[in-house]
Amino acid sequence: MQRRILLSAGLALPIGSAWASPERFPARPITLICPWPPGGSSDAVMRAFAESAAAALGVPVVVESRPGVGGTLGATAMLRAAPDGYTLTQLPLGIYRLPHMQKMPFDPLKDLTHVIGLSGYTFGLAAMLDAPYKSLQEMVAWARAHPGMLTYGHTGTGTTPHLAVEEFAHLAGFKTQDVPFKGSAEITQAILGGHVQMMSGTLEFAPHVRAGKLRLLATLGSQRTKAFPDTPTVKESGWDTVTESPFGIGGPKGMDPAVVRVLHDAFKKTLMDPKVLETLDKFQQPVIYKSTEEYGRYAVRIFEAERLTIARMGLAKKG
Repeated sequence: MQRRILLSAGLALPIGSAWASPERFPARPITLICPWPPGGSSDAVMRAFAESAAAALGVPVVVESRPGVGGTLGATAMLRAAPDGYTLTQLPLGIYRLPHMQKMPFDPLKDLTHVIGLSGYTFGLAAMLDAPYKSLQEMVAWARAHPGMLTYGHTGTGTTPHLAVEEFAHLAGFKTQDVPFKGSAEITQAILGGHVQMMSGTLEFAPHVRAGKLRLLATLGSQRTKAFPDTPTVKESGWDTVTESPFGIGGPKGMDPAVVRVLHDAFKKTLMDPKVLETLDKFQQPVIYKSTEEYGRYAVRIFEAERLTIARMGLAKKG
């Protein structure tokens, strides 16, 4: 009799009650994968986003570092993650590029849910202070006179800092000796230690430029950076190449649109958080907001654009 009363009471509960509704999202911590090493600009930025999103969502957002393979390990992890919104990753530009260069375990258009576009990287070319050149033009002249002797560090084969220099070198007619690292923090230490002459990476090396330990030769975007307004872009210097690299947040394919909306709204709020904006400004990363729909359309466009770029550079995978 008591059991029947309890069942009847349960059936009488309103549809919106906790007993009758599915689990509220989010109800537990969320993992946000940063596919770059700890200690670098990407790590700092993703942690700022995670802390701010946690406040908006009401649950912890835990950053997990999975560096390697040109920043694509987060996308690879999505193949095994449940599409419940509790595992997310940063989506750097490389995930749309590397599938055109080599066999990858994921398809960026079929295996991911694009949640929101957030920001983008500003890249630059910095040289050792005692390098035998003091400007971009002098560097090109030296590299032409010493074929293959210009050593530079980048964030991994096929990443934006790597291909930016290779395309520039092709246009300018010089050869390089590239040295891959896992992230900009490692490259910065290498160039400060004299192990490479030049580095291509995010502007987290800016403090060393200001301190007079490195020389900034050029930035790679379409416009000069406000941190170094007197430093020209590569395009301004006479070579028609521009490198910009937006990124955002994504999850596994098949996510519930209602969950995607909650995550989108929370991360959109982070773009108004003074602490997040301060961190972005520190590393010269602009706000590049894209809604869920816009970000999905962007993914389709950039995947095709990267295919054409890789084909033009002769780096397309065989077969």
